[in-house]
Amino acid sequence: MSDGRTAQVHGGESLLFLTDEQLRQGIEAMFFAYRGFTADPDRILAEMAYGRAHHRAIHFINRAPGTTVNNLLVILGVTKQSLNRVLRTLVADGLVESRVGTSDKRERHLFLTEAGKALESQLSDAQRARMRAAFRKTGPEAVAGFKQVLEAMMDTDMHHAYVNLRDGG
Repeated sequence: MSDGRTAQVHGGESLLFLTDEQLRQGIEAMFFAYRGFTADPDRILAEMAYGRAHHRAIHFINRAPGTTVNNLLVILGVTKQSLNRVLRTLVADGLVESRVGTSDKRERHLFLTEAGKALESQLSDAQRARMRAAFRKTGPEAVAGFKQVLEAMMDTDMHHAYVNLRDGG
């Protein structure tokens, strides 16, 4: 059963047996797909001397306007020092606005400015076009399976953060 076939076990549950070679091919497909997924935004960001860290910050600030710096730290899984460096640049360049919290003055709430929203739209439009084309090419069953695989690969904490963000929490 090492050729990628499924086997039926007790109660009709099926198990997928994959060879190391098939798993290696899956890993390499992820690497190359990620390169394709980030290629268009990388070109746009390079013109502004920004990198992927800037893109991720802009993306998640857009997804949750008013998010705190601490929440963004959890979502991105980066150090406070590296996030602060990215945020300082985005604020200085007029893409992100940092507001003092109303209930806790120590908190900083982050919002995209109009220019930040325009850049986020440009970056995500490129990625949505690539995903839309891939999803159309492969069909609804592949899309559902792709999502299931991605969610199954997430660590528990990351899956919780993903579900919370996805569900608007």
